[in-house]
Amino acid sequence: MMAAKAAVRGQVKVKSGFLAAGGRRRVQRRMRRLGVRIGAALLLASAAGCASMSLDVGYYWQSITGHLTVMREARPIDELIADPSTTEALRARLAAVNAIRGFASRSLGLPDNGSYTRYADLKRPSVLWNVFATPELSLQLEQWCFPVAGCISYRGYYAKATADAYAQTLRARGLDVQVAGVTAYSTLGWFDDPVLNTFIGYPEGELARLLFHELAHQVVYVKGDTRFNESFATAVEQAGVERWLAERNSETLTRGYREYDGRRRDFVALLKRHRDVLEAAYRNGADEDERRRAKTRVFAALQHDYLALKQSWGGYSGYDRWFGQGVTNAHLAAVATYTDLVPGFLRLLAEQGGDLRRFYAACRELALLPKDERDRLLGAPSAEMQAGDSAPADARASGTRFQSPSSPGT
Repeated sequence: MMAAKAAVRGQVKVKSGFLAAGGRRRVQRRMRRLGVRIGAALLLASAAGCASMSLDVGYYWQSITGHLTVMREARPIDELIADPSTTEALRARLAAVNAIRGFASRSLGLPDNGSYTRYADLKRPSVLWNVFATPELSLQLEQWCFPVAGCISYRGYYAKATADAYAQTLRARGLDVQVAGVTAYSTLGWFDDPVLNTFIGYPEGELARLLFHELAHQVVYVKGDTRFNESFATAVEQAGVERWLAERNSETLTRGYREYDGRRRDFVALLKRHRDVLEAAYRNGADEDERRRAKTRVFAALQHDYLALKQSWGGYSGYDRWFGQGVTNAHLAAVATYTDLVPGFLRLLAEQGGDLRRFYAACRELALLPKDERDRLLGAPSAEMQAGDSAPADARASGTRFQSPSSPGT
């Protein structure tokens, strides 16, 4: 979330870390092949009639170079664990990642590949920043369309200043905008995504949840339907963490995760409650001034109720940064992407007797259906009730994926 998904996904397929080894000639050959793929993608964008080719060229370039920089920094986890210069704290975290990664493939049927077998320290709190936007009086997320990847409801940038600059252009158009720091994203298996410093410090249960979510995107992905993709991955992460906690059989670990996850659920419920009120206000047919007044009242009530929720948590302030941005329609719409269809996916998992492999097969069948039919079977809200279905992230990311309260830069 959701996984945020890189804008280059589906356009290139290069093994991770290739810039770090293999010799100059091999690197040059692969870079030339990458350049051909980039060129083809840009030609496709032009043929599709993108609104601003110059902007798209710059956007693709920062996406590709940004991701390649991440890959270049990645080193094998086993190599780092054996390296005497690695700190004991980092060595312990990397060992935990190895255990989680093995569990994901062995017990959850998630891909057994090179993803999350390398580690990169980017020396920044977020790997990228996603820009979400909605109209002033709507919870419908704006969309941006790309070759191969389809239409998504965010734009991801590897430099915060660039994300902020683009956000300003959207605000100048009268849109509500959120710039969200992203700690992890998935390239859907096109690259071997590394573990990053941006999330390596998470509590163990939360670390497991994030890795299960991102790996789930490699199992089922529907082009152009972020709500389906992120809700599926969220369902997998929830089921996966429960099994991980059962295997670990640690009272301390389980108690810590329950407390952490409970606050997140409380927070999402708070946002959903106020989002529903705001949706109703936008749909009631009142004039624009009345809808603006209703919007002001809803966001004031949201701030008030959040302070009360903090008190019930004993003063826990992990979500203060999220509220500190100045909450907009875009904030509420982005969160909805990761949660709306989760109950339907969990119901489907139960119908498969809790067998994850059968569940994945059923979800692949769902993915082949028209979107309206998928939504109906999963119990999605009707079209007029949807709050920002991106039809992206995750992501991505995650879509950006919905970030944990402790996520740096969120």
